[in-house]
Amino acid sequence: MNKNELREKWLEEEKNAKITGWDFSYIDGRYYEADELMQWDYKDLIVKYLSPADILLDMDTGGGEFLLGLGHENKLISVTESYPPNVELCRQRLEPLGIKVYDASADGILPFDDETFDIVINRHGSFNAEEIYRILKRGGHFITQQVGEDNDRELVKILMGDLPKPYPGMNLTVQKKAFEDAGFVILESGENFLPIEFYDTGALIWFAKIIEWEFPGFSVEKYFENVLSAEEIIRNTGKVSGKIHRYMIVAQK
Repeated sequence: MNKNELREKWLEEEKNAKITGWDFSYIDGRYYEADELMQWDYKDLIVKYLSPADILLDMDTGGGEFLLGLGHENKLISVTESYPPNVELCRQRLEPLGIKVYDASADGILPFDDETFDIVINRHGSFNAEEIYRILKRGGHFITQQVGEDNDRELVKILMGDLPKPYPGMNLTVQKKAFEDAGFVILESGENFLPIEFYDTGALIWFAKIIEWEFPGFSVEKYFENVLSAEEIIRNTGKVSGKIHRYMIVAQK
């Protein structure tokens, strides 16, 4: 393809960059993210600490896909979500099951009374350690897996050059201290840096448009020469590569 044909193809990928919940099936087979190589399993961590009678909060639940896989009693579950399309999705999908859905603003203040929950879980969502401490019962657990500050930085550099990290301080060392300062005891923790690979440029474009907080202001037109460079890397090596950054904390009040 010549440059104009590539541009049109990539603009179409950009136009298709929409998801419901947290569904990346559009690029299945076109990229690889090494989540299975992590030293912990997030679901197993939760099951380890979750008792059948526990009152559970899932923060930033997305579309509730992961939550429903836990098999916990629905009437004991509340969820928060702050992304408007997902709030509506949760109301349609989860409320009929008896799960309570709350629209949570991004300011970190949670719409719950003190000491409401036995366990709070949060996978890749925002959080405030003091607020979590407030809403947890004594002896309650907070379990989180988070995307770290160095996530996808190699890919950002390929497409957009050197940009500031969007969430500096999102690493295990800093966040463990924040939880300890809030009064928690850290029971378990870990941090991993693992491969992420894209096998065609269109998949990378789609990803960059979806993960807009890591690729702020990205567009094919604005960064066309950089996108061409990514295409050249893929043609020469079969992929563009980066690292995902994940960390995990299990904290007890």
